[in-house]
Amino acid sequence: MHFIRTALLAASITGLAIAACGGSSKADNDPFATFQACFDEHHSTESFTVQQAIVICCTSHPIGSADMNVVCGSDAASCVSYVGSNLTGSDVTSAEISAACTDYVNQRGM
Repeated sequence: MHFIRTALLAASITGLAIAACGGSSKADNDPFATFQACFDEHHSTESFTVQQAIVICCTSHPIGSADMNVVCGSDAASCVSYVGSNLTGSDVTSAEISAACTDYVNQRGM
């Protein structure tokens, strides 16, 4: 009997924790006016790595008037070109952009 009571209490606490944390997660795909604004939020404000911030912006946010997952193109070369010309004043190396774009293409294909 004590075991059943403990199990029910644990299940109740777990259920409350899930409800409090928002069990049904809503995707964070807010639009950004520019790729730079998206990158700055994810890299500078939220402290994602350069590579993670680029991939997030390429896959998860509408940029300008474009839909999600399109501004960086369909291959690594178009991604490198787009990202390189849309990150201004950032200390982002071409190697970081290239690695991020490779990751983006791999994730996009999943």
